[in-house]
Amino acid sequence: MLGAIPIALLILLYLIMAASRHQANPNDKILPLPGGMADAMSALLFQPDQLTGQFIFLADTMASLGRLGIGLGISTASALLVGLLLGVLPPVRATFSPLVTGIAVIPPIALLPILFIAFGLGETAKVALIVIGIAPFMIRDIAAHIAALPREQIVKALTLGASSWQVMLRVALPQAMPRLIQSVRLSLGPAWVFLISAEAIASDIGLGYRIFLVRRYLSMDVILPYVAWIALLAIIMDLALVRCSRRIFPWAHGAQH
Repeated sequence: MLGAIPIALLILLYLIMAASRHQANPNDKILPLPGGMADAMSALLFQPDQLTGQFIFLADTMASLGRLGIGLGISTASALLVGLLLGVLPPVRATFSPLVTGIAVIPPIALLPILFIAFGLGETAKVALIVIGIAPFMIRDIAAHIAALPREQIVKALTLGASSWQVMLRVALPQAMPRLIQSVRLSLGPAWVFLISAEAIASDIGLGYRIFLVRRYLSMDVILPYVAWIALLAIIMDLALVRCSRRIFPWAHGAQH
C-alpha cells in the first residue's frame, strides 16, 4: 500500500494539470482527460480494423509480446549455456570473454541498420536486436556469478571424481538458476526499449509501431494509454519472475518474504 502512494500522487498531479489545461483550452491534446483517452482507446479495443479485421490493440499487444518472448527466450538460453562455459572453464573464459565484452559495449541501436540489411525488415531483425542488446549482459552476469562461487565447492567435487561437465551441471547450474531469473528481470527494461525501437523503424504492427504512428497527429490520448499498458506488462512480467524464483528456489532468497 505504501508503494501505491507515489503512483496515486502522480495520477492526481496529472489529473490536476490536465484539468487546468482543458479549462484554458478545451481542445488541448497534450494532456488528455481520462474520458478522451477512453473514447480513443475504445475504437482500438472494440472495433475491428477495416483492412485486416483485427482488433488493433489486441493485435499490437500479441505481436509485441511474441517478439519480446522469442528474444528473451533466445537470450536466456544463450546466457545459461555460454555463461556456464565461461564461468566453469577458465580456458573458455580466457578465449571468449573479450569477445562477449566487446559485443556488450556496442550500442545495439547502432547495429539496427546492419540487422535490417542482413535480415530484412521482417521479424528476424527485431528479435536479433533484442538478443544482441541483452544477451551479452546476461552472459557476463551469469559467468561472473559462477566464477565467484566458493572454490571449495569445485575442489570437493573434483576430489570426489566429478568431471568438468558434472561440476557444471551439478554444482554451477543449480546455483546459477536464481541468478539467471534475476538477470532476466534486469534485462526486461532494455528489452522493451530495443523492441519499441525496432517496431518504430520498420513494422506494420506492434505497440511501438502504434505509438510512433499516431505521434504525427499528437494523439496523446492513444500514446499515454499505450505507454501505461507497456509499463503494466513489464510490471506483471517482473512480479511473475519474482514469484517464480521464490517458489522454485526459496533457498536463494533466505529469510526474505
